Amino acid sequence: MAAGDRNRTPAAVVMVPLPLQGHLNQLLHLSRLVSDQNIPVHFVSTTIHCRQAKLRVQGWDPLSVTSIHFHEFQTPPFVSPPPNPNSTTKFPSHLQPLCEAVVHLRHPVAALLRKLSYTTHRLVVIHDSLMGSVIQDFVSLPNSESYTFHSVSAFTMSMYTLGTIRKQLDKLTEPQTISKDHLSFEGCFTSEFKKFTSMQHEYAKLNSGRIYNSSKIIEQPMLELLENEEKKRNKKLWALGPFNPIDIKKTTKRGKDTNYRCLKWLDKQESNTVILVSFGTTTSLTKEQIIELAIGLEMSEQKFIWVMRDADKGNVFRDHITRLELPKGYEDRIKGRGLVVREWAPQLEILAHPATGGFMSHCGWNSCMESISMGVPIVAWPMHSDQPTNAVLVTKILKVGLAVKDWAWRDEVVVAADVEKAVKRLMGTKEGEEIRKRAVEMGGDSGAAVSR
Repeated sequence: MAAGDRNRTPAAVVMVPLPLQGHLNQLLHLSRLVSDQNIPVHFVSTTIHCRQAKLRVQGWDPLSVTSIHFHEFQTPPFVSPPPNPNSTTKFPSHLQPLCEAVVHLRHPVAALLRKLSYTTHRLVVIHDSLMGSVIQDFVSLPNSESYTFHSVSAFTMSMYTLGTIRKQLDKLTEPQTISKDHLSFEGCFTSEFKKFTSMQHEYAKLNSGRIYNSSKIIEQPMLELLENEEKKRNKKLWALGPFNPIDIKKTTKRGKDTNYRCLKWLDKQESNTVILVSFGTTTSLTKEQIIELAIGLEMSEQKFIWVMRDADKGNVFRDHITRLELPKGYEDRIKGRGLVVREWAPQLEILAHPATGGFMSHCGWNSCMESISMGVPIVAWPMHSDQPTNAVLVTKILKVGLAVKDWAWRDEVVVAADVEKAVKRLMGTKEGEEIRKRAVEMGGDSGAAVSR
């Protein structure tokens, strides 16, 4: 063996996420799992988004893991317009310029891959499905291979790619519980983003397989269907989720947590009495919808934490975030029973808290997996992208949640009475208790599976 070969590591992994929060977060959590196997991990993004990923990750400290290396690159200047809450399509089109800009990471990423290929026997590139063009030059390296990471559920991916999944639905649910309206992709994406997605997915033919943040405990039938398709192409499928820390109470330093007033507030509440209300980082609600949601939460007479933030823009450190307004005197009226959080909130820690008994969510897959893994049932309110199909999975197939809003009525404002009804169903009825029981069981099973 040559001296150079002796100095090489057996393997190294390069993570290349799309620089949106739900994508960054999932692949940073996966980086932790890989590094736990004594494999060096190289996390690649822009300077802004590496900082964002490290600052917002919950349950562990990425700066304390010496085997995770961050590589920060620059993109051409881009302008991220403010989110438009009044748009008929709720997809965050204001982030399209960022998606277009990160395509220019191809050359610095290619240079990094060439450099790393000399230091390891096996170079594994794990890239977001929407970053295929960025990593395409790995094919020129004899010791490299790539795996496509899908930030969506296996169910959603099955719906996108397999006609056979619709025939399987009757086996997964009670007959006629899922209609065409439930599974419609109408209004999920803009035409510009569809074009961008199609272009990136063309590079999937170069990969050696696919990776999902899921498990057979959660999505066995869908994963098996997708796995069979991969086998036809002599490729592999890996379901490695949940990526996020499971035993978060042990992995989180309580001293740091006390900086969050919402966690201090939760400490004073009884078990399973609080519902978390949060719609992720890409959704902006209209003024009318904010008022209806506020009144509905107040009318429910249930305890709640409402993370009321406008959607992220391309640069979360520089771009101004609009302060959303509530009805006059609202926070005084709900004092002691409800808490409105306008700053960044530690969602995973909130879901792991024993006082949290429900989660009103947009059903982004990152949020779904966090909620499922923590055993918290979901009130599903999808807004765009893969969220409507995730909502069907949660409410109709897994039955660990209920819907506040069917996708067929996506253009309608959800009135206060419907918000009140949904919260009361989950938090104060026998039906809600049964849903919670299933969620707790699934959370325990999925956690046990990932710790084996």
